[in-house]
Amino acid sequence: MAAESRRLIILALIANALIAVTKFIAAGISGSAAMLAEAIHSVADTGNQLFLLRGDTVSRYAANVTHPFGRGKAMYFWSFMVAVVLFVGGSVLSIFNGWQRIQHPDSHESTGLIFSLGVLAVAGLFEVFIALVPALRMFNKMRGTKSAWRTIKESKDSALVIVLFEDSAAVVGLVIAATGLILTDVTGSGFWDGMASILIGVLLGAVAAVIAKEMSSLLIGESASRTDRTAIRVAILSVGEVHHVERLLTMQLAPHQILVTADVAFDEGADEVPAIELVEASIMEAVPDASRIFIEPVHQ
Repeated sequence: MAAESRRLIILALIANALIAVTKFIAAGISGSAAMLAEAIHSVADTGNQLFLLRGDTVSRYAANVTHPFGRGKAMYFWSFMVAVVLFVGGSVLSIFNGWQRIQHPDSHESTGLIFSLGVLAVAGLFEVFIALVPALRMFNKMRGTKSAWRTIKESKDSALVIVLFEDSAAVVGLVIAATGLILTDVTGSGFWDGMASILIGVLLGAVAAVIAKEMSSLLIGESASRTDRTAIRVAILSVGEVHHVERLLTMQLAPHQILVTADVAFDEGADEVPAIELVEASIMEAVPDASRIFIEPVHQ
C-alpha cells in the first residue's frame, strides 16, 4: 500500500505541473482572475505533491539514537504543511485576486474564451483520469463496506486523503472557473470573474481546514484505527496462556507503522517469556503494521 501511495503522489504531481503551465497561459491570454486563481491552485497542488514526496522519503529513514521509533511522523508533518500552502498560497491569494477584480469590474472583452474553456476541459480530463480516478480506486479498496466519511476519519494514509481532497476540490474549482468565465463573457462584467475567484479561494480554505484538522491529530499522537485496535486485542486474547488484557495503548507512528503497548495478565504458572513471544507473533500476524510491540506482564 505504501508503494501505491507514492505512485499516487507522482501521478498527481505530473498532472498538476502540466495543468499549471496551461492555466497560466490561458490566464495571460484571457486576463481572467478565475483562471489565474486556478493556475495558482495548480501550483499549490504541485508544491504539495513535492511536500508529500519529501515526507514519504524521510518517513522511511531507519531508526537511530535520536529517533528510536523512526521518523514516520515526518509524513504527517509535511502533510500538515500541505494545509498551510493550500490556505496561504491558494485560498488567500485567490480571494485577494477575486476581491480586486470585483473592486475594479471594468468592461470585459471576450478574449480567448474558447481557448480558456478548452484549457479547463483538458485540465479536467487530467485531474479526473490521471489523479482522481486512481485515488478513488485505492480509497474504495480501503473503504470496503464502511462509509466514505468514516473511512476518511479513520484513515492513517495522509497521502491518499490529501490527493483525494485536492483533486476533488480541483474538479469543483474547474467548474466554478468555467462558470465565471462564461458569465463574465455573457454579461460583459468582471464581477462574475472575481466572484468565481473568491469561491475557489473559499473552497481551498475549506479543504485546507479539513486537512489541517486530520493531520494535526495524527501528528500529535493519534491511536490506531478501531479496526486495528480490536484486531490487536483479539490477537492477544487468542494466545492460550493469556488470562486477560488490563490495558492496551496504541499510537500511529506512520501510515503503516503502529506502536503497541499492552499490560497483559497471564495464567498462573505460565512461562511469561515464551508467552510474550507468542503474543507478539500473534499481533504481528493479525496487524502487519504493528512495527513496535511492548508487552508488560502483570500479576493477578
